Amino acid sequence: MNLQLAWRNIWRNPRRTAVILIAIVIGVWSMVAMSALIRGMGEGMFENGISVLTGDIQVHLKGFRDDPVVENSITDPDAVETVIDGILPKDALRTSRIRVGAVASNARHSAGIMLVGIDPEPEAQISFIGKQAIAEGSYLSSDNHRGIVVGKALLEKFETRIGHKLVIMSQDMNKEIASRAFRIVGVFRAEMEGTEKQYAFVTIPGARKLLELSGGISEICIVLPGHKGVETVAEKLKAGLSDKYEVHTWRELLPLLEAMLRMNDGFAIIWYVIAFLAMGFGIVNTTLMAVFERMREFGLLKALGLKPGNIVRQVLTESFFLLILGIAAGNLFGYLTVLPLANSGIDLSMFAEGSEMFGMSRMVYPVIYAKDIVTANLVVLVLGLLICLYPAVKAARFTPIEAMAKT
Repeated sequence: MNLQLAWRNIWRNPRRTAVILIAIVIGVWSMVAMSALIRGMGEGMFENGISVLTGDIQVHLKGFRDDPVVENSITDPDAVETVIDGILPKDALRTSRIRVGAVASNARHSAGIMLVGIDPEPEAQISFIGKQAIAEGSYLSSDNHRGIVVGKALLEKFETRIGHKLVIMSQDMNKEIASRAFRIVGVFRAEMEGTEKQYAFVTIPGARKLLELSGGISEICIVLPGHKGVETVAEKLKAGLSDKYEVHTWRELLPLLEAMLRMNDGFAIIWYVIAFLAMGFGIVNTTLMAVFERMREFGLLKALGLKPGNIVRQVLTESFFLLILGIAAGNLFGYLTVLPLANSGIDLSMFAEGSEMFGMSRMVYPVIYAKDIVTANLVVLVLGLLICLYPAVKAARFTPIEAMAKT
């Protein structure tokens, strides 16, 4: 009977009920939509960080991270790869690279870049570079040791085009300045313009020829299925490899990204609090107003012998129904808002320079996490009932004499 009375009571004044429901719906909708946007930004930053030559785990010769020069290369990669293959889980991917700072130049321009020697086929499965990233020309082939792939931004900066030569200079194994001419065979596009300006790709044999590096590599990059079990695999690699090698996870390689992802969790909680405070004032004020309007009703119920606890329960039951309806509608509107944006994305190209400072991509695709929906719903339901407890207690304290005095 309490449930039936509560359901009827909330529709006795449809206008007031509509005001409360609108406040709850807007609050829940904003929580769902904003948390999806925050998570989308976080996932975009994570995917960019992992795909831009970081991976989940990297293996280097000890000291390479502190002094990334060609002398600190892994000289026996086959032995290291054999150990790694025995530890990696099924479906894990790995590739080898040569990474060295260099200067690229042509007849009119020069700029510092990161030259990366890659094995084209496995690299395309691990990082952003690959056939899908090629905007013009072609991807590197294993037998083309004179070809080079550069970013669209670097191509425009150098005022050159596909088929023209680019001279790459760097320090070789003998600590001498070495140079070699490469022909531009392809142009790649990346999520961030800075990536297009920073990296240029050649084959591993082409890089070894330039650096006079016989059989060595700079790093081994690993990507795990679903990016899961990173810490566990890293510990096994550290135990399986000798002390002259270092194993780093993406958290160690990208500490700023790790900090930003943790900040995203904080931002979501802060937004929940802000949205609930704005919604909560509206709920408690409207509920309190409804309680005072029904003062004579509550006084009569007490005169008939209804206990104060039953009055509190009745008001809280009415609030519960309102909160459930508002939460359901808010979740629905939030989902309908996020769904088209999750497919089309939000274009931040006009803010590209500012967003790249935080590692964000030009397109953000909002993502709804189940834990965010559960958290938002529990915050609204539990805290909503708590703030409605004050009007409920107020109603229970009305005496029959106060109710009679109410005109």
